[in-house]
Amino acid sequence: MTPQPAYLLHKRPYRETSALVELLTLDHGRVRAVARGVQRPGSRARATLQPFAPLHLTWSGRGELKRLALMESRAPAAMLVGEGLLCGLYANELLARLLPVELPVGDVFAFYAAALDALPRPEGRAGALRRLEFSLLEALDAEPRFCTPQGQSLDPQTRYRFESETRAFVPEASGIDGRTLKLLAGGDWREAGLAGPAKAVTRAALAPLLGSRPLRSREWMRQLAERRRARQA
Repeated sequence: MTPQPAYLLHKRPYRETSALVELLTLDHGRVRAVARGVQRPGSRARATLQPFAPLHLTWSGRGELKRLALMESRAPAAMLVGEGLLCGLYANELLARLLPVELPVGDVFAFYAAALDALPRPEGRAGALRRLEFSLLEALDAEPRFCTPQGQSLDPQTRYRFESETRAFVPEASGIDGRTLKLLAGGDWREAGLAGPAKAVTRAALAPLLGSRPLRSREWMRQLAERRRARQA
């Protein structure tokens, strides 16, 4: 096969010297594979197969679990620390949890790569993550419908909440105003004042897909926020 652009989403030890890996690839979506010998001391592949690094990979096998062959680095890994690192771990965990195996998701791959470029900068994180989340929801046919359940336009003066059953919005006094939702529908994820509403919408849309098992990366973010508040107190 032609070497495939890819990123490592997750890796865990397998047997003595190998690893089971979850990959995001350009043309094949999420791929599960065995990386043989990658845990062996001195292995070149061990240094190559790292999170947030653009890779070129080939694999073999007809079943769901592939066997990695070629593993090459295309560029250095994104330099993520602190909150930026937690955002990267969140993106990886989200894709590994929700993407079906070998569903082509070229847009998700593109937005993931763009997110890695944006995450080192605090001002770029929220917009990059929301775009990635929305592209994932679109790939899963679960994106919000910015209208009422009956398909009517949202009233800018009315407040709404997301209804997961219809993927639309129903009136609720404590919800998000229709004007803001119309801006989000137009893709204005980074406009001033929209970061909070955008996060609320994507989180509500992702909740039914994630189920009751929490994301570990969200818990780590919560703990980081608590430590910051404690230092400021």
